[in-house]
Amino acid sequence: MEMMDMAADDTREELRRKLRSNFDGRIVRKDLTKKIKEGANVPVYVLEFLLGQYCSSDDETIIEQGVQNVKRILADNFVRPDEAQKILSQLRKNGNHTIIDMVTVHLDIKKDCFFAEFSNLGLTNVPITDDYPEKYDRLLCGGTWCIVQLEYESEGDSGFGITDIDGQPISSKQKKQKDISPISIHKLTPIQMPHIDIEEVREGRKAFTQEEWMDVMLRSCGYEPEQLNNRGKWLLFARMLPLVENNFNLCELGPRSTGKSHIYKEISPNSILVSGGQTTVANLFYNMGRKTVGLVGLWDCVAFDEVVGIKFKDKDGIQIMKDYMASGSFARGKEEKAASASMVFVGNINQSVDVLLKTSSLFDPFPPEMGTDTAFLDRLHCYIPGWEIPKFRPEHFTNDYGFITDYLAEFIRELRKEQYGDALDKYFRLGKNLNQRDTIAVRKIVGGYVKLLYPDGGFTKEQIEEILIFALEMRRRIKEQLKKLGGMEFYDVNFSYIDLDTFEEKFVSVPEQGGGKLIPDGICNSRQVYTVSQGKSGMIGVFRLESQMLPGNGKFERTGLGSDRDCKESTNTAFNFLKANGKRISGSISTTMRDYIINYQDLQGIGMTGKLALPTLIALCSIALGRPTVSTLAVLGEISISGTILKVDELANSLQVCLDSGAKKVLLPITSAADLGTVPPELVGSFNLIFYSSAEDAMFKALEVE
Repeated sequence: MEMMDMAADDTREELRRKLRSNFDGRIVRKDLTKKIKEGANVPVYVLEFLLGQYCSSDDETIIEQGVQNVKRILADNFVRPDEAQKILSQLRKNGNHTIIDMVTVHLDIKKDCFFAEFSNLGLTNVPITDDYPEKYDRLLCGGTWCIVQLEYESEGDSGFGITDIDGQPISSKQKKQKDISPISIHKLTPIQMPHIDIEEVREGRKAFTQEEWMDVMLRSCGYEPEQLNNRGKWLLFARMLPLVENNFNLCELGPRSTGKSHIYKEISPNSILVSGGQTTVANLFYNMGRKTVGLVGLWDCVAFDEVVGIKFKDKDGIQIMKDYMASGSFARGKEEKAASASMVFVGNINQSVDVLLKTSSLFDPFPPEMGTDTAFLDRLHCYIPGWEIPKFRPEHFTNDYGFITDYLAEFIRELRKEQYGDALDKYFRLGKNLNQRDTIAVRKIVGGYVKLLYPDGGFTKEQIEEILIFALEMRRRIKEQLKKLGGMEFYDVNFSYIDLDTFEEKFVSVPEQGGGKLIPDGICNSRQVYTVSQGKSGMIGVFRLESQMLPGNGKFERTGLGSDRDCKESTNTAFNFLKANGKRISGSISTTMRDYIINYQDLQGIGMTGKLALPTLIALCSIALGRPTVSTLAVLGEISISGTILKVDELANSLQVCLDSGAKKVLLPITSAADLGTVPPELVGSFNLIFYSSAEDAMFKALEVE
């Protein structure tokens, strides 16, 4: 054990050495961030920039002094919005004051000069020299956090003037700005990365292996990779895909406390988390009154926390969102607007995944207008299985070195401009089951991972294959749920890829599909019958009938049907048929000396079906004769009151539900044999089809009565 710990320490030390030699001044110890963050309400990226300046050493004394310096700077200079007037008063009294605030600069065309705006201080139209926005272009692109020395011109201070970045007197044009505000900027220093050299990242990446680089990136986000298995690392990496890919639509649903929204709120200054879920078209897309673009035009990533609460005040909100998710543009008024923001949907799953897979879909936490809309769900590119990510405990957060988050966020943002989706074409071809949307999704995931893992462009065939398998799984998870919700329209879920060297086709599955089935293996007890048909909601699902027989005088009780008239009439049809034909079926069946009770269960929550006559007849005969139905059998079809058999509606979709539910044998009316041509051959081949030509024939074959 000690040997393993020593090896791990050596590995960490080697990684630190590589970081210092390749990214000196760009890294920070993450435990220092945690210490100060607990008591300072400043963005992580601001905090880490300061720590990178003052604590870039291994000497504990220097680090401690640096931490104290950072704390002092924050205490003295950070502007809290509720203290803005107090600071302005101090500025007026003293004539100068140094602050830390978010500064945005805009160009006033009419006055032909630049003006600064302070977020927390609440100041606008503060004159600033041309030099600053020219040198620090991020001031013009959404703003940046800065340490600013402000000066206040007291009345009669004729010597007061604005200086440029080098301390020289300003030109006459800029002097006009002074008349607008008594406050001026003496000196401005960005405390975010003013600009990023992406070539520095590419060169630095070459010194690391894939595993080392992945660990560095995860530590930069605050995670401790040594507490995660390889699968966990890949899943956490997937959370960064919307930050590195334009118009990337991601969904992550899982248990609480797995840090689903952490990266979008704390790590990147380029993403926004919409808490509570409620929004408007004007806020998200375009305000026609003000003629301004909404969040999708201002941020790289818009994340919705708690998908269950997503609600548009406008009726057309989800339609516009669907349009945007598909094309990256949306129409408002007379014009079409384009934006590149990615959309992220995160939320909690309250049940186990096995239960969800059996009873509904993995999109169940979404509001109904989204969670059952296959057109909306098909636009998602990636579904991260949040249930595979461990719940975070203190040891899951790193104390080691990682990139300053602002540096990480900025070089990730730079990588959005590049495209690597075609990286797989050199070695692989996608299988025939992937349609256009599937292909786009897989290429986006592959491109995103290549940017994150191999920004230098140096990757091997094996490394691309690893990414491709993961990408196919993430997209197939969505397709599997679409198949449940939309039926045969989304039948082609068997995703594969072909190796261009060997022409071998390899198929990729999703791990959770191997879970428990609704129709269990083995012989059912004589009290259970399973049927597949259309529920009240219009969806096709599985229904279970559990029966019981007691001594009595011929009563027939039904539970689980509520007040549904169609269901009750259907079950009465079965009992009346049994009364009329019971002796012909078997002399041991009595409808006068026994009471029958059947409980009807809607296993997938789609609303009870009205086609219950045939399954009810089989359930009654099964309990009366004490014979179980054939194992893994699903009953399809229906009978009328006279015993006429009725064909199955939507045969292909019904058989697909049978397959997904675990059925291996299907009882099918002979009248539906002609429709088998509409069913894909591989689906038909998945079952032992048992045809029946009458109600009695169906009952005999279901119970294996000779």
